[in-house]
Amino acid sequence: MKIFFTWWNKQTIGTLLKTFFTGTLVGKDEFGNKYYKNKRNERWVIYSSEIEATKITSDWYLWMHHTVDKIPNNKLDKKHQWQKNHLENKTGTEDKYKPIKIRKDNVKKKYETWK
Repeated sequence: MKIFFTWWNKQTIGTLLKTFFTGTLVGKDEFGNKYYKNKRNERWVIYSSEIEATKITSDWYLWMHHTVDKIPNNKLDKKHQWQKNHLENKTGTEDKYKPIKIRKDNVKKKYETWK
């Protein structure tokens, strides 16, 4: 019933119909998001849980925005050792980034102010 009244629960009824009639499943990412495209080369995503644009990995982001045409393949595309795993935006949650506070009396200036 949520699909009829809310757009933030996976997909709307319009997206469901578009996916059913014209969509071709292209792939899935490690988060369970499904990526579709149609004959007119329109591309869209059906999220596995709540809709959050930062849940799209960089590989799929490039494909979604027509920057690359190669469909990402997690098994074949190896990451470098120094690359981190994708994380969604945590702003507004308990896991948000909070920089370390620097007290002004501990900061040594690299210059002198004019007098």
